[in-house]
Amino acid sequence: MSIFDELQSSLQEAVEIKQAKAQASRITHHEVVDVKAIRAKLHVSQAEFAEAMGTSVDTIKSWETKRRNPAGLATKVLAHHSG
Repeated sequence: MSIFDELQSSLQEAVEIKQAKAQASRITHHEVVDVKAIRAKLHVSQAEFAEAMGTSVDTIKSWETKRRNPAGLATKVLAHHSG
């Protein structure tokens, strides 16, 4: 199966799930990390944390207020520091 066929199949499955014609074949759950607690534990400011994470202070603020969730590599880095 080509990558195009896999993408087309996944898209068709997504449409059927949205139309309630099918159940998801798998569901991935991501634990939302407490960014503010991690930052506090590290004793750094939002600006310092943003620089270390390679993002903006606004992004850090949105993570801390749960308006947005970290994604990609940030999720893995933060998950490593939570708990």
